[in-house]
Amino acid sequence: MTQSRQPAGNSQQRLVRWTFWLLLALVIGMTLSPIAYLPQQAFSLWDKAQHALAFAALAALGALAYPRRVGLLAASLLVFGGAIELAQAATGWRSGDWADWLADAVGLIAGLALATLSRCVVARSLAGRSAP
Repeated sequence: MTQSRQPAGNSQQRLVRWTFWLLLALVIGMTLSPIAYLPQQAFSLWDKAQHALAFAALAALGALAYPRRVGLLAASLLVFGGAIELAQAATGWRSGDWADWLADAVGLIAGLALATLSRCVVARSLAGRSAP
């Protein structure tokens, strides 16, 4: 009787996907929580930089988790960023800001570039190992 084993890539892919969805849930929680409930910042980052960093991480993880759906991922994250701003404006304890959405878009582009670079580096590394 032979057991089917999943390739190591599948377990890594699953971990990246779980991490992406957990980060997405964290972003939702952090962006819609009243400011009083958020942890004190250990260091002062500019608000727009925080948006850009969050969306860069989401885009990079998402592109690595779903490499065949990067276009859909990018469009979905842009819509998600806009929805966050609309939801914040509707809460009464946060305010929506379209400049934040622009920062999300900048982070999205940076994250996609980082994921593309990462895939290129890995591909070159694997190609170098298989060369005689």
